[in-house]
Amino acid sequence: MASIVQCPGYKAFGLQILSEFPLPELPRTDQPGMLGSISVVEADLSERWESIPKITASLGTAENEVMFIVKDTAVFSIQNGSKITVSPVEHADPASIRLFILGSCMGVLLMQKGILALHGSSLVLDNKAYALVGRSGAGKSTLASYLMDQGHLLVSDDVIPVLVHNGTPLAVPGYPQQKLWQQSLDYLGMNSSAFRPLFQRETKFAVPVHDRFQTEPLSLAGIFELAVSQQDGPVTLEPISGLERFHTLYNHTYQKALVDRIGVREWHFGMLASFVGRLPMYRLTRPEQGFSAAQQTSLIFETITQKVEEMNL
Repeated sequence: MASIVQCPGYKAFGLQILSEFPLPELPRTDQPGMLGSISVVEADLSERWESIPKITASLGTAENEVMFIVKDTAVFSIQNGSKITVSPVEHADPASIRLFILGSCMGVLLMQKGILALHGSSLVLDNKAYALVGRSGAGKSTLASYLMDQGHLLVSDDVIPVLVHNGTPLAVPGYPQQKLWQQSLDYLGMNSSAFRPLFQRETKFAVPVHDRFQTEPLSLAGIFELAVSQQDGPVTLEPISGLERFHTLYNHTYQKALVDRIGVREWHFGMLASFVGRLPMYRLTRPEQGFSAAQQTSLIFETITQKVEEMNL
């Protein structure tokens, strides 16, 4: 392996990522990111994995280090918010390794850096960033893709780093790719044969969006939580208020199951508390059946316009 100094530099999540593993989804850069630089290296972690204290059969933690193992793929180590080490299984699929580097590993690394990451999609609407969050199947990526078809740029898909700058929450761009299920592609009239299936997810595809991507951080102006109703009826939108706002942020924290396990609960609760009063939040509920992205979009923009008018009064 080449020295890390000679490794290509990539840009994602506000970081310069110097990686021994090719990361073709990411744009190249030779400059440190706003959140600094990190390294991704390959090394044998077998002895370290045996010795690190285990929380579960597949997760271990020690001071400033989190390790996890993915069957038939690799052992991963994330240290000090600055280094990801990967020990691949022989003949492991490179696409699978990248999926975990850019997903789970980044989620842990951002926690170690003290940066809140939300699980969802973020887009540019009315010149500001808005986050779409929700449980699996709520339609986050489908609505995000529909909005992009209407000319709105993607800020981040899946992992949304959020930080405060001069008192203002900022959404930090991820990288120019969406992950869409086959059903979403069908709704949107997109042919799946044009896209690469994600590893072991033959019905979920990597969709490049280089020409529809926001490259710089933007003020995060609000959060829309997507929900699904079992009943037929119109799409509805209501504000989220009180303590429920805190729970909304908690429920949609990326890798929230790790918060207690890696000992960052106090930090996490403090971060959520700092954001609760700064971000308007809404619940957008759609019927389970049918394609309602147009109606959802209409309600979102009605809400954004109303909020702007209230602020200008």
